[in-house]
Amino acid sequence: MDRRLLQVCWTGNVDNFLKLIEDNPRFLYTSALENGETPLHIASMVGHFNLVKEIMKSRKEFSQELNEDGLSPLHIASANGHVEIVKELLKADHKLCLVKGRERRIPLHYAAIKGRVDVIRELILASADSVVDVTARGETVLHLAVKNNQFEAFKDLAEHLKKFNKEGVLNRKDDQGNTFLHLAVSKKQYEVIDLVLKKNVVSNGALEINSLNKKGLTALDVLLFFQSEAGDSEIEEILRQAGAMKAEESHSLTQPGMNQNQAIVAINPSSDQSTPNRQRQSPAKRLLDYFKYNMDRDSPSEARHTMLVIAVLIATATYQTVHSPPGGVWADDSMSSNNNVSKPHTAGQAIMGSKNWVSYGLFILFNSIGFFTSLQMIYCLTSGFPLQLELHIAMFALIVTYDTCMAAITSNDKLWIFFTVISSLLPLLIPIATRVARNYQKKARTAVWPRNQESV
Repeated sequence: MDRRLLQVCWTGNVDNFLKLIEDNPRFLYTSALENGETPLHIASMVGHFNLVKEIMKSRKEFSQELNEDGLSPLHIASANGHVEIVKELLKADHKLCLVKGRERRIPLHYAAIKGRVDVIRELILASADSVVDVTARGETVLHLAVKNNQFEAFKDLAEHLKKFNKEGVLNRKDDQGNTFLHLAVSKKQYEVIDLVLKKNVVSNGALEINSLNKKGLTALDVLLFFQSEAGDSEIEEILRQAGAMKAEESHSLTQPGMNQNQAIVAINPSSDQSTPNRQRQSPAKRLLDYFKYNMDRDSPSEARHTMLVIAVLIATATYQTVHSPPGGVWADDSMSSNNNVSKPHTAGQAIMGSKNWVSYGLFILFNSIGFFTSLQMIYCLTSGFPLQLELHIAMFALIVTYDTCMAAITSNDKLWIFFTVISSLLPLLIPIATRVARNYQKKARTAVWPRNQESV
């Protein structure tokens, strides 16, 4: 765009604009050929209403142009909250509110993101169907308002949905299967949850409270899965009162033969019927239950971090044991046997291996199992991390130094052969053995579950 035209658009001087166009009419035709930015984009962004009117008189088609960021003038004006400019653009063509920009977002989406309530009203007035449009990620205006903490915009949108009989939007899911309620719960937005579940902003029964996302979680599952704050109990109470359930509770209600009391316990595990069982527990058992892993309370990232720390500690302890074996190492060489020395030995070899080769063999076996298993855990827990090649090189170097050190301190030839064999096989056998054992346990639990269901 010509520098003089650009300057006029930024300042918003209409007289200078008209004079410049009169002297150089080609400016309005060539300005959109450079990078997609037209004078109307700039005037709409800065908020020069009078200049927008003049540009629309000269080149109305500018209103449908997208700039290099995938935004039309109406997108820009909506995001910046310039209500009068929005009205002027819609006056020229009300279908402008349905123009899709980057990621298939329409102007209403940007107004929701920025919380421009007055603009939202004008856009919906121009086209009530615009509230149904979703982005390329499957997000509705409700998703966007919740994601960006725009409560007033959300409230206004919810009222419009009820007014225009479009409350089906409430249950629309994004590409992850989340409704706006999943997002509101995960972001702990008490106002949104209270508004839709207690204050009758939406019609009774219009909202599917127990809708599942792609991970098989309801909104209540999301709350309990990431529960960490004192205020979470208030949100849980609102959800429970509205009939919210965990996914497993919802599934249990579909089981045949369940009576009403069983259903109540399934919906509310903390009901009075479970109180006597908790009271009969010993203090030690209650303490253990308090500190053990709880899927509803502890997030996967926290569990992975804890497991990674434990694996590193095990690897460190087992590796350090190789450098300082039980009983230490011989400090000198001896090629003869006498009353003080039972067998010939070499400096640097493990004393335990010379004194009791059976115990030392067990030590080698189980210390190596612990070391290689902890490395396997680290490999699994860091899967997908950056610098994978460097990490694998470091782990390989660690294994080589472990094997070298263990072989060097082994005094018995038979033990040396034994260690060489297990150090070669364990890195291969441990992943296979753990996978087989895990699959066997899963099949065993699956076989027991139907029998338990039949007994119920």
